[in-house]
Amino acid sequence: MAPTAPRDPGEQPLHARPDAPEGAREAGRPGGRVAGLLLAAGGGRRLGGRPKALLDHRGRPLVEHAARALRQGGCDPVHIVLGASAEAVRERAELSAYRIRYNPDWAQGMGSSLRVGLAALAGSGADAVVVSLVDQPGIGAAAVARVVAAYDGSSSLASAAYDGRRGHPVLFGADRWPDIAATATGDRGARAYLQQHAAALTLVECADVAEPYDIDTPEDLRRLE
Repeated sequence: MAPTAPRDPGEQPLHARPDAPEGAREAGRPGGRVAGLLLAAGGGRRLGGRPKALLDHRGRPLVEHAARALRQGGCDPVHIVLGASAEAVRERAELSAYRIRYNPDWAQGMGSSLRVGLAALAGSGADAVVVSLVDQPGIGAAAVARVVAAYDGSSSLASAAYDGRRGHPVLFGADRWPDIAATATGDRGARAYLQQHAAALTLVECADVAEPYDIDTPEDLRRLE
């Protein structure tokens, strides 16, 4: 059955909130504006069809925690790409502080959501974007802030690393977005692009402040609180 589009698949306005990060306007210094992009469209196939965005974590939907980590880490604005059960996510989660996009092709994999998010950011005035995944609750604002601090221009390319191994979140300078979108397919997202440009990638060690585990299977649900 084809996925049903939400009532309002367009952008949800950004509203000021009292918990906005104090340094948000200075994110991405020198002189750059670093946006956040949360990929939260997956249907949770290995979780029996339970969308990851709606999994409970500390009493709230997982999507709220992931989006808040981007904001508190210094990203402004934060865009969220929804897909599976998008209408239910918008009804249950408090997302009024974020800009929402719907990916009608979410079943094709993470690459399609990355393309939707980058298209939404084009022309937004952002100089870079930090991309994170909804199913990694062990990655919080501290890791995001470290990756944001790696921004050094519109051709920046950086990612968090865990004991030297590349992980999320990842920072892409705006000059790189068209090429990343062109290579983002299936569930690989930007993996192929990152492999091709490994020499230009700045690794930001975050193992001391975050854990990069995924919530993929029923056994992984024990990691949620």
